[in-house]
Amino acid sequence: MSTPATPGLPYTDTKPQGSPDFFYGINATFRFMLQRLGMDGWRRYLEELGRGYFAPVNRQWAEGGLGAVARYWRAFFAAEPGAVVEVVEQPDRVEVRVHECPAIKHLRAGGREIVREYCQHCYFLGSARAGAAGLTMRLSGGSGSCCHTYARADAGLAPQDLAQIKEARS
Repeated sequence: MSTPATPGLPYTDTKPQGSPDFFYGINATFRFMLQRLGMDGWRRYLEELGRGYFAPVNRQWAEGGLGAVARYWRAFFAAEPGAVVEVVEQPDRVEVRVHECPAIKHLRAGGREIVREYCQHCYFLGSARAGAAGLTMRLSGGSGSCCHTYARADAGLAPQDLAQIKEARS
């Protein structure tokens, strides 16, 4: 039995909640890609994934604006085991305040060595997705607690400083 698409997610899921062991696979995949492709190759991969694979979500954001962005992230994190997240809507932006990242929490609990660049993937993916929807995205924090900001182009956000994204620590 599958769960029908919710207003926030433009796809049908077959489970009520994700499996946290998925984070082990993502961490290992990132390590492999960084070793094989280097930082630039990994970044290009994530940007292409953000524009291509997430095209249905990006279209939903382009059509529905910031309200669609907020609905998506609420629905997304509702299915993430262990997430403690607050989605705050403002007139020119949506802030996704991740108080407890489910991925970092699970990787630490499992004693995994976390790829130090792990948190940057949220920026590279998110920025590509936002750009495809006519928005901008910034990320601050990391290593278990961060803030993703999705904004209209006229919001005047400062350019992303990758130094504002903390390295993940095990």
